[in-house]
Amino acid sequence: MRAFTLCLAFLGAVLLNGCTSVPDKVTPVTPFELERYLGTWHEIARLDHSFERGLTQVTAEYNMREDGGVAVLNKGYEAAKERWKTAEGKAYFVGDSNTGRLKVSFFGPFYGGYNIAKLDNDYQIALVVGPNLKYAWLLARKPQLTQAECAPYLAEAERIGIAVEKLIWLSVCN
Repeated sequence: MRAFTLCLAFLGAVLLNGCTSVPDKVTPVTPFELERYLGTWHEIARLDHSFERGLTQVTAEYNMREDGGVAVLNKGYEAAKERWKTAEGKAYFVGDSNTGRLKVSFFGPFYGGYNIAKLDNDYQIALVVGPNLKYAWLLARKPQLTQAECAPYLAEAERIGIAVEKLIWLSVCN
């Protein structure tokens, strides 16, 4: 657990360095409805990061906080140690609540950008980019997607400059 906390501290430092910016070529989705985005999301693919390295079956759960922010619970299975790892955080809008641009913190006062770059109309699939193009996730409401479902998100990731060949796939798009 101590190592996980240290990883989160590292993440905080990295994200603080990048702050809550929006990378070039990324336009956070608008209109955005937070209520529709809340709930559980499965991680389909991600760029490699020390704070998630080796984790499978990763999910992110978003719920409302009493202060109007969003409670974040990330969970993933670490097979090498045969255990589940969790990280609790909080998120708040950066600017307009009609835009999918938030700041998220897992470590004290340090926030990083959470930019929803592409989201389907039914709020079932999302491409999320951090404060720079080194942080990217393909999320879905279900644990597996088809190639047809993945294709537009991979195309958008490539268009904005994400190294899609470096994505780690937790679920293969069949």
